[in-house]
Amino acid sequence: MAGIPWRIFRSYSSASTKEKANRNGTCERTELLEVLKARAKQLQGSNVPEVTVDKVELAALDNDEYQEAVAPGPREKQPIPRARGDGLAQFSTWAEKLQKEMYVQQLKMKKGLPRAASQLALKGQAKLEVKAETKAKPKAKTTESPNHPKRKAATAWNQSSRSPHSKPRAGEVKEAAELKRPQTMPKDKSNQQVLQQTILSNLECFLFLQQSEEAERYLLLCQSSPVKSKVLDIGAYNIVIRSWARKGSLNRIDRLFSILESTGLRPDLDSYALALACMGRNQSPPKAILRYLQQLNSSGFHVDELFQKCLFEEEEKEMVLWAIRTVQPNYQLPPPPSPEICKSSLLQDFYSRETMVSYPKLDFSMKELQERFQQQLEMELKHTVTIESVEAAKPLTPQAIKARELLGILRSQWHDAILQALQNSRRSMAGPKRLPKYSVLYPYLRLLPDEEYVDIMMQVLNDLSPQGESLAVLARELGSKVYDRFIIQRKLRSCQLEKVQEVYEKYIQLLAKDSQPKQDLPREYWEKLVAEAGFGPSLNLKNCSWPCVLLMRLGMHMLEILVKAVKVPRNILNHRLESKPIPVLYHVYSFYSNWQVGLIKPHPIFSQLVSNAAETTLTFNSSAMPMLCPPVPWTSPNFGAFVLNNTKLMRFLDETSHQQLLLEQCPLVNLHPVLDALNQLGNCAWKINQPVLDIIISIFNDKGDEKLDIPPPLSEAPKPPTAPGHPSTWSKSLKHELFLCKKKTAEMHSLRMDALYKLSIANYVRDKVFWFPHNMDFRGRTYPCPPYFNHLGNDVTRAILLFAEGRPLGPRGLDWLKIHLINLTGLKKKNALQERLEYANEIMEDILDSADRPLTGKKWWMDTDEPWQALACCMEIAKASRSPDPAAYISHFPVHQDGSCNGLQHYAALGRDLSGAASVNLVPCGLPQDVYSAVAQQVEEFRKKDAERGVKIAQVLQGFISRKVVKQTVMTVVYGVTRYGGRLQIEKRLKEIDEFPEEYLWEASHYLVKQVFNSIKEMFSATRDIQNWLTESAKLIAQSGRTVEWVTPLGLPVMQPYYRSRSTVLNCGMQRLSVRNSSSSQKPDTVKQKNAFPPNFIHSLDSTHMMLTALHCLRKGLTFVSVHDCYWTHALTVDVMNQVCRQQFVALHSEKILQDLSEFMLEKYCSSSSSSTEPIAHWQKRLREQLSNVPRTGEFNLKQVMDSTYFFS
Repeated sequence: MAGIPWRIFRSYSSASTKEKANRNGTCERTELLEVLKARAKQLQGSNVPEVTVDKVELAALDNDEYQEAVAPGPREKQPIPRARGDGLAQFSTWAEKLQKEMYVQQLKMKKGLPRAASQLALKGQAKLEVKAETKAKPKAKTTESPNHPKRKAATAWNQSSRSPHSKPRAGEVKEAAELKRPQTMPKDKSNQQVLQQTILSNLECFLFLQQSEEAERYLLLCQSSPVKSKVLDIGAYNIVIRSWARKGSLNRIDRLFSILESTGLRPDLDSYALALACMGRNQSPPKAILRYLQQLNSSGFHVDELFQKCLFEEEEKEMVLWAIRTVQPNYQLPPPPSPEICKSSLLQDFYSRETMVSYPKLDFSMKELQERFQQQLEMELKHTVTIESVEAAKPLTPQAIKARELLGILRSQWHDAILQALQNSRRSMAGPKRLPKYSVLYPYLRLLPDEEYVDIMMQVLNDLSPQGESLAVLARELGSKVYDRFIIQRKLRSCQLEKVQEVYEKYIQLLAKDSQPKQDLPREYWEKLVAEAGFGPSLNLKNCSWPCVLLMRLGMHMLEILVKAVKVPRNILNHRLESKPIPVLYHVYSFYSNWQVGLIKPHPIFSQLVSNAAETTLTFNSSAMPMLCPPVPWTSPNFGAFVLNNTKLMRFLDETSHQQLLLEQCPLVNLHPVLDALNQLGNCAWKINQPVLDIIISIFNDKGDEKLDIPPPLSEAPKPPTAPGHPSTWSKSLKHELFLCKKKTAEMHSLRMDALYKLSIANYVRDKVFWFPHNMDFRGRTYPCPPYFNHLGNDVTRAILLFAEGRPLGPRGLDWLKIHLINLTGLKKKNALQERLEYANEIMEDILDSADRPLTGKKWWMDTDEPWQALACCMEIAKASRSPDPAAYISHFPVHQDGSCNGLQHYAALGRDLSGAASVNLVPCGLPQDVYSAVAQQVEEFRKKDAERGVKIAQVLQGFISRKVVKQTVMTVVYGVTRYGGRLQIEKRLKEIDEFPEEYLWEASHYLVKQVFNSIKEMFSATRDIQNWLTESAKLIAQSGRTVEWVTPLGLPVMQPYYRSRSTVLNCGMQRLSVRNSSSSQKPDTVKQKNAFPPNFIHSLDSTHMMLTALHCLRKGLTFVSVHDCYWTHALTVDVMNQVCRQQFVALHSEKILQDLSEFMLEKYCSSSSSSTEPIAHWQKRLREQLSNVPRTGEFNLKQVMDSTYFFS
């Protein structure tokens, strides 16, 4: 589905209402039945012990055919799939369940309900029900626990009990038993981690809301809890100290310091800084200040460290300085530390001052860059951007006008209803009869202005696809949106924005054309300006991340508000019906394999209204758009990219805080090369290729073209067969056909939306210059932050991007454009560069015809591998060749140079593998070597021998073994594909050959994958040795209970984030949610750690090579960007980039990479302290032997890469 989740697609289509009604009629009937059942369940779930539902009607959509009714009896059992061996008690009647419910309620009442803050303290967050893992029985693959739907009364979050009238569920026996257990320490670190995060998040909330009393009460209650006191650290106390410091309450801070002593925790530098800030604020007498300064010194700190290490917010720094100068009037701020220089042997020349050149300027003045910064800031402060869609606006029909008016009125009503419901829910939480489950959420529902919560909920409602969305996905999205906006509010409150603005105004002197040239890198210049402004490290504001459990709870609560508050009159499309309000959203269940998943579905009336209105705007988060000014340079793991939007330097899976910790603990100087490379990629300015964009949009709006990768609209979807009678009478084949039609329609909708988003964003920035800030994954591979439209996209997206900076073609530029065009066609892969150039000159007529008449001429460009990039290149060649002097023609066109099976290149270089190196173009050769053809040839030889020996499948395969059949498997072997995965790849390729007998597919693919692996083993012997060594090492490390870690040659620490996941069950109002949590405190997943290490290690090397190339290209004054192992630059500078790329590959592999890896791992996993008397464990001996046994290398001379034309070409 184009790699984009369903969540983001709007109910958006080009098809007319009539077309849709005809096409979807039969499919919708089954969906309506689902909605009806959901409505019945919704009514059953209201707080009446038993509800008899005689008839649930659904408003007809434009005709009476849709009127259906369903009448489930109140005692009707709903089949609920469960994990076998669950042991959950089954109740036969509702009465028995209610009896059990009341028993649980009585138990709870005996304990008594504490106050809100006590509730927060004693329970921390929603009680984590961790599923018992029964080894003998299989685990249920539930993402969301099977459960009866919506109950009005909320579940008490600490004891899983509810109001006596709420709808009960299975499993109360288990829960009742749990109530009797005393509170004990969470058994695993995972729960401790979540608990600690929750406590810090709650305290941050109180701090932000300026509720110092509540913060302190909560902290003290946590301290008195045997469980929570063990996860309290000095950071928690500092939040409360900061809260009192802002109010100038020194006596409360004194009290907290004395409490700290009693707990055994020691105040840190931040504690003293906040106490001094408080004294500065209320202008305390010198005696009190002196007492704290003496304590600071006796704790082993120095006053200067306050200004070198503390993250000051608001005016804290000035207050601390005032306090110190009260007792030391002549105190001077310490000079900023002299910048550290990276010592990496690969970058000695890069960072040496002798080779410094001026940083390249942009074609903008200071004033223009300042204006662009303001535009970017305004966009980020608004949170969202609404843009015009490129989908052709059809002539507005009276129906569309009416639907838009109706939607406008309804949305206004919904806005007010949501606002009212939000305020009511908050009041009920704060009231005397509050529901304890939700009191934990109360502060989180006060962090933003009410309008912002309503805005977030309305955005989710407007974006909901007609097919609905998973409850868990929606809850997570709602919670995350609140968190992101809270972070922005924090940045505004702590005065971070003013500091960033002040520094950025000066920073643009580095880039503006009307300022003096400077030799600093962006990071160095920014750090210099921050030091001059005296901000210290304060810009690196650390954000306390909310645990997943909390985000889900908050999101679920907002979802409940949405489902309850948003109603539509059932007669809005059919006035013959009564005007009873019915819910717009329904909570239903669906099945994925043997999972039961809760969904939120829009009522068909709402989907019909949105479809009729055919609105032509799209709304995106501001972080999804390209930046309108150069990105803020990365200076640390916590600071860089957007002006305000929260961006992580490293994108990683949820809950992998260990990864973030690893980055923060790494000396910052070691991260300089990586930060500088990301800044370099992000500083490349882009613009839109408008002629190509216009042609693409015209085809997009004219039914699309699948051959050209432009998805057609839903009006072109296959028509479902007409299905007579009731669904229960339909045949199996008819149901399957309907299912396939629905699936195809969903896929088409997904692809169409993906293209619509990309093209609409491109159209929005068509007259602008823009930038893509970058970050990286845990291996160091780089990615643009805006997710939809960027240069990592498909052929269509790449074709509409140009460098904003133009450069003359120079003497060889036009030749490179022609070679690039032939590379894009895929026609002459095995030919020399000169032959490709000659071929381009031969077909010049076709090239010019494609450029002049792309849609009406011979259309040569359409029959190529990358048609849109080929067309864009044809247009560029036409303009250049027709200019008076092609060498002087200013070109903005990016020319690509691709690695030749780059993963195998790294393996061959690591193992100095002679035959392998020759196969992947590390050795100079007159013609490009094609490793895929070589493997196919080797496999064919094996096949011939087997056929002669009478092997049947080898005889069947005669004439079917080609480069295409083996290519994907060869390419992915280096990235850890297994024989199972390889067989599937080959089977897919064989299926594409019409003449291949279908009955032999399985046997043939099984045979071929074995031969492909054997061929690679024979051709790349050193590669297989290294791969096996890496795999075996990772297996032993993971079996010892550790995660696999290493450091890249550029100094980036890498840790594989694969852990055994376990589910945490959240009892939410609508249903129980099972949240999968694979945090770093769990045991490592041995299989993933083992299988993923070789590919991840190679990926970390290819990212290192790319970063080295990027940095050295900067020193040569080149524009450079990359798509992993595909490097882009201007036609003028291709030769220089090729030289740098080869130099850096040789330099990288001249390092003792495998030896260094072995030493690092021996030190990390096998070193035991000399004082230790314990015998070395057996696993440690085995691991030490394995790591010490580094694979031997071959005879290949790396220097040969320098002269290899086809290494990257």
